Parts: sequence; C-alpha cells; structure tokens
Amino acid sequence: MEGVGADAASAAAPLNQWRHDVWKLFQFYLDKTTPHAVYRWVGTFVLACLYALRVYYIQGFYIVTYGVGIYILNLLIGFLSPLVDPEMEPSDGPMLPTKGSDEFKPFIRRLPEFKFWYAITKAFCVAFLMTFFSMFDVPVFWPILLCYWVVLFILTMKRQIMHMIKYKYVPLNIGKQKYGGKKSSASSSGSRAD
Repeated sequence: MEGVGADAASAAAPLNQWRHDVWKLFQFYLDKTTPHAVYRWVGTFVLACLYALRVYYIQGFYIVTYGVGIYILNLLIGFLSPLVDPEMEPSDGPMLPTKGSDEFKPFIRRLPEFKFWYAITKAFCVAFLMTFFSMFDVPVFWPILLCYWVVLFILTMKRQIMHMIKYKYVPLNIGKQKYGGKKSSASSSGSRAD
C-alpha cells in the first residue's frame, strides 16, 4: 500500500517543479514591469478595450462586467485611502497632518499603485476568460445595472472626497513639488552669481 502513495508523490514532484519554475518566470517578468508604470497602464487599457469590444459584440456578460466594475470601485477606494485611517485607528506612528503647523508626513496608500494595477489587470483577464463560458452569461437588463453602478460610484466617491477634505490629504501626485536634481540647483546658483 505504501508503494502506491510513493508513486503518486514521485509523479507529482515534476509537476510541482514545473509549476514553481513557471511561477518564478512569471514573477521575473512581472518585476521587470515595475518601473514602467505608463506602459503597464496602457497595456491594461488595451486589455479593458478588448474586453469591452468582446462584451459589445457578444451582447452579453453584463453581470460579469458589473462584477468587474464593483471590484474596481473597491480597489479604487483602497488606492485613494491612507494606510492608517485617522478616523478608524488612532496610531502612535506616522499620521496625516490635520493642522497647518503639523509636520508633513508623506501619503502612504492602503493599496499601492503596483498592486492596484495588478489587481485590475487580473480582473480584466479573468472577466475576458469568463466570456468564453456561456454559464456566466446571466440574462439581465443592463441599463439598470449601469444606473446602479453609477449611483454607487457617485456616492462612494463623494464619501471619499469628503474624507480627503476632512483630513486634508491628496492621494495623487498632481501638483506636488518634485525634486529637480542638478538642473534646479544649477539655475539657482547661476542666479546668485548675478
């Protein structure tokens, strides 16, 4: 009886090794994409467009699209939220400044940009694969789902924006100062010489 278990374990070993090697290769290429944020988002946009075209031409899978929309909305909330929510968790560590005299502490997201991108890309890949199986094509009246999602999006974003205003943080890099490097220091030293 022990021989049967040993044969099964030895047969599974090459499969586990192959799975491990494929995962390492996938992780290698995923890590190489980390510094290329614009290209990653362009690729995800192309994938989302392909998914939208497939749903449009098939005229179905609206419930899958609604599920992807709700999932992305949930991810967006994590992307726009601070790691430590001052409303929920009083912390001894770094917190968002609430007054003008408070020390500046950088905004740390609950969901980092790379994980946000990866989760959205995975969601569109899974949804695209689901469009090949008719059991996921549940007949629904899609305008109702769209209206419900839009209302949910507006209410959620209103609450999130009110939270941002209350605790005075901006989760995006738009309009923030950036270090210019040698160029800015060279121009400032040139103006001192005059």
